[in-house]
Amino acid sequence: MPTEPATQSPVSEAVFVSETGRGRFQVEIRTSSGAFLADEPVSAGGLGSGPNPYDLLSAALGACTAMTIRLYAARKNWPLTNVQVRVSHSRSSLTARDVFEKTISLKGSLDEAQRDKLREIAERCPVHLTFNRGSDVKTVLAAADDTITIPPPSWEHARGMEEAYDFDQTGTA
Repeated sequence: MPTEPATQSPVSEAVFVSETGRGRFQVEIRTSSGAFLADEPVSAGGLGSGPNPYDLLSAALGACTAMTIRLYAARKNWPLTNVQVRVSHSRSSLTARDVFEKTISLKGSLDEAQRDKLREIAERCPVHLTFNRGSDVKTVLAAADDTITIPPPSWEHARGMEEAYDFDQTGTA
């Protein structure tokens, strides 16, 4: 799949988050393809009914890593049979830089060069690159009568994985 020229407008991906009215922190998260709950643990005053926001960030990084490795190995016809990723998050204070550590398990008859290449590819998954670049976060307050909706599905993440593969093949994104 060819990458889009840098001059095109960026594609927007969005989720919709709304309080459920159950517990202090429970929210429903809706995407164009499903819904789930997020919450805080009982020990923090929540219901423990879903992942907390940092769990979600870690999950995004782990999922993107596994998917990008799988895409790359499949394109190369490498004998990767299973990918597992554990992501841990830490920081010393609210003002300190966050640290996300990925531990990756690769199953299959891979040689050391293939394993090293997949570790390298893991560092080019779109979410990893987003974390490394940093992000601008803009806050907009909707008018009182505005309705917030979920846009149609986007393939932005899939395009990012394709770019990681294409970059490795050509040296350009």
